[in-house]
Amino acid sequence: MFNSASRRAFLGSAFAGLAANLVPAQTPAPKPIEDYAFVPNTLFLTWFRDPTTTMVIQWIGTRGETADTTIWYGESGEAWETQKVVTKPYPTTDFTVFRCELTDLTPGTDYEFKIGKNASPTYRFRTMPAKATDSIQFVTGGDCGVNIHAVANNIQAARQDPAFAVVGGDLGYDNGVSADISIAFIRNYSKHMIAKGGRLIPLIAGIGNHEVKGGYKGTREKAPFFYALFDGLYTDTGYATLDFGDYLSLVMLDTGHTSPIGGDQAAWLAKTLQAREDHPHTIVVNHVPAYPSYRNMNAVVTKTSTTAGTGAENRKFWVPLFEQHRVPVVLEHHDHTFKRTKPLINGMGHDNGVLYLGDGSWGRLRSPQKPEKLTHMAAFSADYHLTLHRIQGNERYHLALDENGRVMDVSRTGQRVKGLVAVPALPRKG
Repeated sequence: MFNSASRRAFLGSAFAGLAANLVPAQTPAPKPIEDYAFVPNTLFLTWFRDPTTTMVIQWIGTRGETADTTIWYGESGEAWETQKVVTKPYPTTDFTVFRCELTDLTPGTDYEFKIGKNASPTYRFRTMPAKATDSIQFVTGGDCGVNIHAVANNIQAARQDPAFAVVGGDLGYDNGVSADISIAFIRNYSKHMIAKGGRLIPLIAGIGNHEVKGGYKGTREKAPFFYALFDGLYTDTGYATLDFGDYLSLVMLDTGHTSPIGGDQAAWLAKTLQAREDHPHTIVVNHVPAYPSYRNMNAVVTKTSTTAGTGAENRKFWVPLFEQHRVPVVLEHHDHTFKRTKPLINGMGHDNGVLYLGDGSWGRLRSPQKPEKLTHMAAFSADYHLTLHRIQGNERYHLALDENGRVMDVSRTGQRVKGLVAVPALPRKG
C-alpha cells in the first residue's frame, strides 16, 4: 500500500501542491471588531447531511445578544436569501445554541453569510464539490483540550487550507460536566480554524470518553455538551455516516461511550460498509484504537479477574468487517501519540491490509511503547500532531505534521484488492 517509492512519488508530485500550504495563510486584515454590533466568538460550521449541498451554522450565546439572528446568505456577488435559526438550551447553563441548516446549495461553490442584515461581519464558506475531479484536502486528529499545544495545532491545521476538519473524540475534555471547557474548545476552534480568504473550516466531531460523564457505557444524557451541538448528525446513537456525494464516506463510530461496540452498532457497521464496499473513499473514524501505541492491547489476568486489553472489542466486532469490506484506512485516537501501523490483516502485516493512523495527540501527549512490543507498528513518535489527508483519484496521501509544521511522516493508501484475502477463514490472533 505504501513504500519508499510511493513516499518519493508523493513528495515529488502531490507534495508540490501541499507544500504551498505549509506557510501561513495570507488573509486580508479584517475590520476592527468594534465596527460590528454582533461578533459571536463561538461561531462554527458543521454538517449533518451531504456536505455538497448543505451547511450548518452554529454558535453558543444568550438570547437578546442581537435583535436579529436571521441568517442572510448567498453566493459571492449574487442576491442573498434568508433563513431563520432554531434554538435549544445549552445544557446546565443559561446559554442557548443557535443553529441554522442551509440546504439546496450549489456544490463546490463559495458562499457568504451574515447574522442579521447589518449586525455581524461577513463570513465565508465553501460547499464540497459534487465529484472528486480535483484533489481534496482535509485535516484530522483527536484528543485536543484547550492548552497552548491544541491552539498551535489549530493554527497549523488552518494553514493547510483544508476543506474541513475531523476531530475523533476528546474535544475539550469537558467529561460531560464542564460547560466552561466545552465552550472554551469551541471558542478556540472558532478563532483559529479559518482558512485562506477568511473561509470558515467546518468541524466534523466524533465522540470520545472525555465527552461523557464516566467515560464509557453512558447514555446520551451523560454527554450533554457533545450532543447539544452534534445531535443533527448523531440523531439516535453515537455513530453515523456522513456521505459526500458518491465519492467520500466518513463512518463515525462510538467506541463504547454512549453506544455499545457490539450488537446494534456492529450490525449497522456491517450493513454500512457493505453498501459502500466499492466506493472510492470510505474512511472510518473512532476514538479508542484497535491497535494502540501506548496502552496494553493484551488482556491482564489475575487470580480474581481478567481485564480486556485496549481495543479488544474493536478487534472482535469491527476489525473483521474493515478487512472484509475493503476499508483502506481507520483513523484512531485516545493514546496521545503519533502512530502509523503496517497495513494489517488479522493483526499481521499484509500488502492488502487496513492502515490504522492516529493516535490522538492534537493537544495531549504520551510516549509510545517500545518498538519491540508493537509488531503491528510502522512509524510512531511522541509528538503533538495532526494529519493532512489528500484525496487524489483513487488514492489517499496522509501527511503527519507536528505543531510547528514539521513533516513527520508520509504514507499512501490505495484501493484494497477485493477477494484477495479470505478474511473470515483466517484464524484470529489471541
